[in-house]
Amino acid sequence: MKKILVIGATSAIAQEVAKLYAQSKEEMILWGRNTEMLDIISQDLSVRGSPKISIISHDLNDLKIHESKVNEIWEKHSKIDIVLLAHGVLGDPRKAEVDQGEMLHILNSNFVSYASLLTYISQKMQRQGYGTIAVISSVAGDRGKQSNYVYGSAKAGVTAYTDGLRNRLFSTGVHVLNLKLGPVDTPMTKDHKKTALFGKAPKVAEGIIVAIEKKKNTVYLPTVWRLIMIIIKCIPETVFKRLRL
Repeated sequence: MKKILVIGATSAIAQEVAKLYAQSKEEMILWGRNTEMLDIISQDLSVRGSPKISIISHDLNDLKIHESKVNEIWEKHSKIDIVLLAHGVLGDPRKAEVDQGEMLHILNSNFVSYASLLTYISQKMQRQGYGTIAVISSVAGDRGKQSNYVYGSAKAGVTAYTDGLRNRLFSTGVHVLNLKLGPVDTPMTKDHKKTALFGKAPKVAEGIIVAIEKKKNTVYLPTVWRLIMIIIKCIPETVFKRLRL
């Protein structure tokens, strides 16, 4: 039985991943902010087959508690096989252009909190000598565009951090996976007009499980976004800066 730590466990994609692991009868450790939601998710995962579920309820943007919480997790469970980091916010991109508070909220939620958590998680995984760290990033980090460059810059940071961490931990037996997600139909994108390019959370979750099992380095989900981003990155900046993307 594997021990799976899901950070940002109340997000729609994290919930779908947790359901699949519960069906495989894995032990689940859920970390999120909303205690009531975590309780509901825990009950659901128990019904689906997870034999043991633990809950950690605390704001992931509270950087001061990251070290102590990570220590508590390893003291209680002694080892963790898979860590999934899945928290974050889209925020208000227009407000973030002119409001420092909103800008920092987006950067802290989507990058700084990730880097802080990974600082402590990576040390624990390195000491145990095995395991997989799967980190949800975004195609928004592949190229900055006017519509969401604050969010995109946070995800670009996550991608660079994750790639560097993979390189550092390779010789230790710990694998690091970068999950570059395109838009997914979830509550986070409820205000966005849906197109055929939007993924479905259950299908994306299946792709995440496969990528973890196969120890992929970087995957795009839905997979069509790899081709889309290759095309976007090939557009000359003299043209790209004129596009309203």
